[in-house]
Amino acid sequence: MLEAIINILSWLLLLAGGAFGIIGGIGLLRFPDFYSRMHAAGLTETLCAICIIFGLVLQAGISLLTLKLLLILLFLLFTAPTATHAVARAAMIDEVEPVLSEDSPRLVDYEDRP
Repeated sequence: MLEAIINILSWLLLLAGGAFGIIGGIGLLRFPDFYSRMHAAGLTETLCAICIIFGLVLQAGISLLTLKLLLILLFLLFTAPTATHAVARAAMIDEVEPVLSEDSPRLVDYEDRP
C-alpha cells in the first residue's frame, strides 16, 4: 500500500515537473521582451528541477542515488538563478529595453540623474 502511494506521488511530481517545463517553453515563445522571457525561463527551470528530482528521489528510495540526486538539485538551485541574474544584468548593461505599455511608469534613466 505504501509503495503504491509513493509511486503515485512520484509520478505526480514527475508530471508536474514536465508540465512546468512545457508551460515555461510556451512562456518563452509568447512573452514580448527579453526580461519577461528570462523570468519565465528562470522560474520554470527551478520548478522543473525541484519537481522532477523529488519525483526521482521517491522512485530511488533511500540509497546513494538519492544523495547524488539531492546534490544535483543543490547545484541547480545555486547555479540556475545566478546564471539567470548574470544574463539579465548583462542585458541591462547592454541597454536592452523592456517592452512597456502606455500606462506603465517610465523607467528611470540612471545617466540623467543628478
